[in-house]
Amino acid sequence: MKINNPNQSCNTKKERVLSGMRPTGKLHLGNYIGALQNWVKLQDEYQCFYMIADWHALTSEYSDTSLILLNINEMLIDWLSCGLNPEKSVLFIQSKVKQHAELHLLLSMITPLGWLERCPTYKEQLQEIKDKDLKTYGFLGYPVLQAADILIYKANKVPVGEDQLPHIEFTRELTRRFNNFYGKIFPEPQALLTNIPKLPGIDNRKMSKSYNNCIYLSDSSEIIEEKINCMFTDPLKIRKNDPGHPEGCVVFAFHKIYSENIDEINSDCKKGNIGCVDCKKKLSQKINVSLENYRIKREKFIKNKDLIQDIISEGIKKASEIAEKTLQEVRNSIKI
Repeated sequence: MKINNPNQSCNTKKERVLSGMRPTGKLHLGNYIGALQNWVKLQDEYQCFYMIADWHALTSEYSDTSLILLNINEMLIDWLSCGLNPEKSVLFIQSKVKQHAELHLLLSMITPLGWLERCPTYKEQLQEIKDKDLKTYGFLGYPVLQAADILIYKANKVPVGEDQLPHIEFTRELTRRFNNFYGKIFPEPQALLTNIPKLPGIDNRKMSKSYNNCIYLSDSSEIIEEKINCMFTDPLKIRKNDPGHPEGCVVFAFHKIYSENIDEINSDCKKGNIGCVDCKKKLSQKINVSLENYRIKREKFIKNKDLIQDIISEGIKKASEIAEKTLQEVRNSIKI
């Protein structure tokens, strides 16, 4: 794979996009449908910066960091296998671009404490997550680090779902506050709202590693078949020819994303023309077919560790050059 000149992505007139993922485990179909699929499309329209957010992982996983390096490598392989292209996007590891930390520090100096304490996600996760101590400075202040991630590249757009809008508004408020104190250095980033389909876990709850209900991108075809066979289905459809209720069935929720003939599946289920076993078998085939190209690419990247290292090193170099240029402007504006 050819890797571009490090200055190439700096010369484009396209607007910039920044997004990232925390390396907290293997990527699953929900990650692909909810984010990666959209990231791949954005590459042709924007100048994209995609970040493996290992510092953000520490905000909640600080007590056990043993798997972070492995997860970083696996995440990069998955990104490339799904279609992220280092000739179109800058792929990098957050902690390897130290300018993020300096800008985070400088932004923290002007961030009112009340802004952080009112963050909806902060309050929700303090209530919901009981097995970890999240009452730390790092967890409270992660929106400032997130703002630094966005602003260090002067990103114009940040792809998010509606539930993440408060994070973008926080960054916009902090941008206005900084610009008011020190001059207009940063553009106010805009949320790039995406119509993200919701993909449930195999138990019909949110697909989540913590629920152990995921179908992982790296799962073999056999494992995927086993997991789909275990999916919860309509409890009222006991026999094959019983009329079904697809609107509440997790198998049908997957069919809506992976099958083209969704109206036919809906009708056959309601009329009792198809049983749950056959419906699951068809779904397994659809998902495995959709992952064929991914599996081929993944095998190639697994066997070529040098290429992986070259790609991430080049991405870190590109990101660092742009981040340092921005930080020089920031230092000059603050007069330090």
